[in-house]
Amino acid sequence: MAERRLGNHLKELRTARGLTQSDLAAQIGVSRKTINTVENAIFVPSTLLALALATKLNTTVEALFFIIDGDE
Repeated sequence: MAERRLGNHLKELRTARGLTQSDLAAQIGVSRKTINTVENAIFVPSTLLALALATKLNTTVEALFFIIDGDE
């Protein structure tokens, strides 16, 4: 079975709203490094963090995150 990963549109949505990683991090109460590691698919966010990100970026969790199948 191929490994599945979590992809995201975080950087695109963040920059479209004129926010830096530091801006977004401060607004939701996490570190800039947390935003960076989520954007680069290094860290899979908790449900709570995913909801906070989606809410702050005025989108849904489903629009922000997607599954990447390992065979793609």
